[in-house]
Amino acid sequence: MVYAEQWNIDWSVLPSITYDTITVFPLLAIPLFLLGGQLMSQGGLIRHLTAVCDVLIGRLQAHLGHVMVLASAFMGAITGSSVATVAAMGSTVGKEMIERGYSPGYTAALNASAGLLGVLIPPSIPLILYGSIVGVSITELFLSSLGPGMVMIVAFMIVHASLARRVLPGGKEKPAAAPSSEPKPATDTTAAPRARIFVRALPALMLPVLVLGGIYSGIFTPTEAAAIAALYALLITLISRAVGVRDLEKIFLSAALSAAAILVIIGFTSIFNRAMVLEQVPQSIAMWAVTVTDSPIVFLLVVNVILLIVGMFMETNAATLLMGPLLAPTAAKYGIDPIHFAIILVTNIELGLLTPPLAANLYVAARTNKVPIIDLLRNLGWFLVACLIVMALITYVPQLSLWYRFF
Repeated sequence: MVYAEQWNIDWSVLPSITYDTITVFPLLAIPLFLLGGQLMSQGGLIRHLTAVCDVLIGRLQAHLGHVMVLASAFMGAITGSSVATVAAMGSTVGKEMIERGYSPGYTAALNASAGLLGVLIPPSIPLILYGSIVGVSITELFLSSLGPGMVMIVAFMIVHASLARRVLPGGKEKPAAAPSSEPKPATDTTAAPRARIFVRALPALMLPVLVLGGIYSGIFTPTEAAAIAALYALLITLISRAVGVRDLEKIFLSAALSAAAILVIIGFTSIFNRAMVLEQVPQSIAMWAVTVTDSPIVFLLVVNVILLIVGMFMETNAATLLMGPLLAPTAAKYGIDPIHFAIILVTNIELGLLTPPLAANLYVAARTNKVPIIDLLRNLGWFLVACLIVMALITYVPQLSLWYRFF
């Protein structure tokens, strides 16, 4: 805004730039997905999801950490938000992990790391933003993120299995706590039969199937899927009486505030993006990159380093909106598939959720699990290493992102 006159930007058009940016149809998916996630979380359906994960992998050693990873993936398929996933899982699975003998610092580190699956597992808010501002298919972006998401799940489970003996006495968890009104762990043979656990969780399990199945089959768009998800979550929570009508005001307000925060960032970032376009910054970056190297491999290495640094200091959605339009044209000049590059960019930037000083996932996990941030950081190292290895695979093995084109 300071350089508006120098860049030939009329102040009178600034409000219209922000308004026109945030009122496009694809971005309507953001508040609707957030609302669906809030309803699922407040309605107690997240507990049912974790109980199902407990059933599926209850025989694994130190299995509750694996439950944290899988349940985070389920939650990501509901909210599309990494921070929301961390908060929901920390207050449910995280609490039980600490009761089973895990240190709060390790629990918070796993909680924060697994929260990245909220962005990788579709629907993903950063991918919606990237697709809407760069002009690539959001449905294809959702499909392409499934492969990297599965690889990240496996990586976190391997790290947890490797560290289990170190973080637990003898590598074994303590027995489950006394029964409560919440769904009991599947490993408790005196609890309700496993079939009953699946029946209780069926409404929550059907939401990702409904959303992703409808999008990939072409029945509805991602935005329409978000509306259906929010309506479905509302009906389920009301029918099950998990949430009263009087509680809805608080839930809607919470979702609205979260969405407003994201949309304000989007709106004002659009002004900066417009200035960059008018100043031909993307073209300048492309010309500089071409003069530095003609190798796509070296270019992607440079991009990864730049994005890791950007992610450390910028909020994920803002960084996606800023760097996407700047780097996508340059990547195209190197012949890099636009869908593949989108996954590289978004995954790379989201690692900033684990790297201070911004590191939103770390602060949310520390607060939710009631642990000092320094204790969390002491246990974070191997999870960061796993993330960087997966990032390298995503960057240099495009088949991970473009797998759906082989069918």
